[in-house]
Amino acid sequence: MRKKIISNRINLIFLSVLLMLGACSKNEGPTQVPNPEPPITGPTDGIVRILAIGNSFSEDAVESHLYELAKEKKQKVIIGNLYLSGSSLEQHKLNIENNEGTYQYRKIDTTGIRINNKNKSIAFALVDEPWDYISFQEGSANSGKLETVQKYLPAVYNFVKTNATNPHVKYVYHQTWAYAKNSTHSAFPNYNRDQLTMYNAIANVSQQVKNIVPIDIIIPTGTAIQNGRTSSIGDNFTRDGYHLSKPMGRYTAACTWFEAIFNHSTVGMIYKPNDFSASETAIAQNAAHMANLKPYAITNMSNF
Repeated sequence: MRKKIISNRINLIFLSVLLMLGACSKNEGPTQVPNPEPPITGPTDGIVRILAIGNSFSEDAVESHLYELAKEKKQKVIIGNLYLSGSSLEQHKLNIENNEGTYQYRKIDTTGIRINNKNKSIAFALVDEPWDYISFQEGSANSGKLETVQKYLPAVYNFVKTNATNPHVKYVYHQTWAYAKNSTHSAFPNYNRDQLTMYNAIANVSQQVKNIVPIDIIIPTGTAIQNGRTSSIGDNFTRDGYHLSKPMGRYTAACTWFEAIFNHSTVGMIYKPNDFSASETAIAQNAAHMANLKPYAITNMSNF
């Protein structure tokens, strides 16, 4: 009886070994076993979420017209702007270090409703949504000063990267614009009160920023505005010498952002500001399109 039990056990062990060998012989060894389905990460609801960390220049760029352009293409968006008037990268860095709730966290939801959440921090906004795109920009006074971007952007970027909740987020650098030729801004002497000197300095910084932190997208708003200035509109893209005019400057900026984010030209799109002429629409859309084609060089639009 004992011998029979032992024999049965040996048979079972032998059978198990055969089954294991058979499995391996069918290309299902450890290196061939397919991985389980990866977990779903990031937003899966079809909404594109865009957050700007900026000031009044990001207000000019993303708070007017960008939502409407996306709506025309049936693209749901949530747009956030961490607004702090005049804020530079240095100020953003200090606010991060002190967890300062000094921002107006302005948000446009998927239905176009605008909400202004006051006294919020960068940390608060970062975890409020699983942002797909997060943008940085230097304050206009230092927008053409490479040394300030080199000094302060890495700390801001590292904090954002550590706290962003979407593992697939793309990082954006917003290339802002040069002042009007007659601007009285106190920082204009930094550029010899010369618009082209300022523009070239800004273009140079935005071209080199990818060597400072891993930026995925440059949004060439400054080039779009400079393109438009060569058209029949002339140097009329600002309302006070540095903030963008309503609606021409802001619409041009929104077209630039839309094409850079969605990789779709606005040329020929229907949406335009109220009372905008066909020629004004064409100038803004083409200025933005050519800026995205050539982000660091001016395209002459005198034919427009």
